[in-house]
Amino acid sequence: MSICILAGGTTTLLAGAAFTLSWTHSVEKTRWEEDWKATPSGLEVVAARVMGSGAGMEPPEGAILKDGWWSYVPQVKPQRQLVLAASGATGGGWTLCASGKCAAIGSKPGEPAVVTVCAP
Repeated sequence: MSICILAGGTTTLLAGAAFTLSWTHSVEKTRWEEDWKATPSGLEVVAARVMGSGAGMEPPEGAILKDGWWSYVPQVKPQRQLVLAASGATGGGWTLCASGKCAAIGSKPGEPAVVTVCAP
């Protein structure tokens, strides 16, 4: 399986079924990371980490603090797609890394980017 990103009218194919999505919280300025995998059921989040905590972003019950990161497994059903806003107002955007390659998404204002499992 592969991952497709539709952004700016173009579709980018990322080889591999696993990726890490990361961003910096626009208010608290803390780093978030989520590990995802493409499956026949859709996109499944398998792990998440947040460096610190703050208003509206407390780690969930059961999260483990290790090396400054709160790590946990989100309890979310597989998603058909991820829609990533591209406001350009957050001082950054999203970073999606797969198979050793990374793509910056949403750092400039525009249409949202959509991440999906590529059709076979």
